[in-house]
Amino acid sequence: MPDAQSGLSYVSPTPVSPWGTYLTQVERVAPFLGPLSRWVGTLTRPKRALIVDVPIQLDDGRVAHFEGYRVQHSLSRGPGKGGVRYHPDVTLEEVMALAAWMTIKNAAVNLPYGGAKGGIRVDPKLLSRKELERLTRRYTSEIGIIIGPQSDIPAPDVNTDAQIMAWMMDTYSAHVGATTTGVVTGKPVLLGGSLGRVKATGRGVYFVAREAARRLRMNIEGSRVALQGFGNVGSAAAEMFAAHGARIVAVQDHTGTLYDANGLDVAGLAETVARSGGIAAHEGPERLSSEQFWETPCDFLIPAALEGQITAERAARLKARVVVEGANGPTNTDADLMLADRGIIVIPDVIANAGGVTVSYFEWVQDFSSFFWTEDEINMRLDRILAGAFAYIWDTHVKHGVSLRTAAFIVACTRVLQARAERGLYP
Repeated sequence: MPDAQSGLSYVSPTPVSPWGTYLTQVERVAPFLGPLSRWVGTLTRPKRALIVDVPIQLDDGRVAHFEGYRVQHSLSRGPGKGGVRYHPDVTLEEVMALAAWMTIKNAAVNLPYGGAKGGIRVDPKLLSRKELERLTRRYTSEIGIIIGPQSDIPAPDVNTDAQIMAWMMDTYSAHVGATTTGVVTGKPVLLGGSLGRVKATGRGVYFVAREAARRLRMNIEGSRVALQGFGNVGSAAAEMFAAHGARIVAVQDHTGTLYDANGLDVAGLAETVARSGGIAAHEGPERLSSEQFWETPCDFLIPAALEGQITAERAARLKARVVVEGANGPTNTDADLMLADRGIIVIPDVIANAGGVTVSYFEWVQDFSSFFWTEDEINMRLDRILAGAFAYIWDTHVKHGVSLRTAAFIVACTRVLQARAERGLYP
C-alpha cells in the first residue's frame, strides 16, 4: 500500500437523493414485470407518511422540539416492518426510500411483511439517558396511531438499540392496556426478544457472501475482506469471515481507517471499540486516509455504514471482486453502472443485509406463540432462508442476464405487485 495519512472521519460523498435512487431501481425493473406493470405506481409512492412533532423537556428545564417520521411504503404482503433511526441528517425523503427498500427486502426474502421505516432528526449523543427515554416514549406515543403488532412493527436501526425498543414496547403497552411484546422487534431477550438478533445482520452478510462465492468459484478461506463500519453489522460479519479463514485487511469507521495485509485482529478491534468507541485507538495496524480505504485490494468489500458511500468516483477506484452491501443503499446509481462495467459483482442490500429482518420475523413469531427457539435453531433457520432466497435471485440474474440488484428487484416487485393485483382496489 502507498504511504498514508491518518483519516479521522468519513469523507462525505456527492449528495444523491435516496428516493431518486430507489425510483431509478424500480424503473429498471419495469420492463420485466409484464402485465403487473399496470400496478407499478404502487411501488413509486408510499402508502402512508406520518410527520410528528416530538417535544420533550430537557434536563435543564427547557423544552426542545424534534421532528419525527414513520413511513409505511407498502402493506400489500403484510404489516409494515422496518427500523427506527436517530440521526441529525434524517429527512422524510430518506425515510421514504428506506421504507421502500424494506418493502423490496421483505419480498425478496419472502417474509410476510410490507415495508416501513421511521426516524427522528436528532443527535442522540447530545442527549442524556433520561432525555433519550423521554424522546423515545413521546415519539412512540405520536406514531402509536399507525404502529401495532398486526399493522407496523418497528425495530432498531442507526443509533437505536434493544433499550430503545424496550421503551417503545412499554409505552405502546401502556397505551393499549396490555403487555404487547410483538409491537417491536430487537427487544431485550428477557422482554420477548430473540436470541441471535444482535449479530443476525452481520451473520447474514456472511451467509450471502458464502453463497455468492460458491457460484463464483471463490474460496472464503484465504480471501481478503475490507469493511466500512464496525458496529453490530460490520463486527459480526468480520467475526464470521475470520472464523472461516478470511483475512480482514482493512476496516474503516467514523474515527479512522486501519490496514494490515496479513489480517487485522478482529477480537482486538472489538475490544478497542467497546472501550473507546472507535477503531482509531487500536494500536499496531497501518493508518490510511479515508479515501485510500476505497483502493484497498480485496476480494470482498463490505460497506456496512450509511447509504450513498460508493460514488461513481470511488467505484472507479475499487480493487474488489465482490461488493456485499451490509448497509442500506450504500451504492449510488451511477456507481452501480460503473461497477457493472468493471465486472465487479454487487450483492445488493435487499438480500445481503436481510439477516436482521429475518430474525426479527423469528422474534415476532416467537412472541405470538410464546415459544422460543435456541440460538443454534435460529442461526440454522437464518442460513436456510437466506441461502434459498439468494439461490432464487441468482437464478433470476442468470435467466434474464441482469445484475443481482435488478434480479432481486424483479423477484421482490413481482411478489409485491402480485399481492396488490390479487387484493384489488377498494372501493
